[in-house]
Amino acid sequence: MARLFKIDDEFHADLLDGDFPSFEAALAQVRRLAALPWNSEPNQALCINWQDCGRLYQIVEYDTAGPYWTEIKETPVVEISRQGVIWREGFDPADDMR
Repeated sequence: MARLFKIDDEFHADLLDGDFPSFEAALAQVRRLAALPWNSEPNQALCINWQDCGRLYQIVEYDTAGPYWTEIKETPVVEISRQGVIWREGFDPADDMR
């Protein structure tokens, strides 16, 4: 099975540019995104009411072996909004420091 990982904003069905060879590589990119301001590109939500909205970044795993990609798994990682950065359980970088 050939695998590929992408980052998706679950709230807006927005697949971000970039393919990642591993979950860890995609997670590193999500962590970089979480360090950016919530109200500027690429974190600014795509909707008209973006000031009251946010993004939920998830990592999506695909099997790319066949002629059509097959989605294997979606893993929600972090929510970014005016309220701040809210990591899903197991992904907060602060947990790595303990």
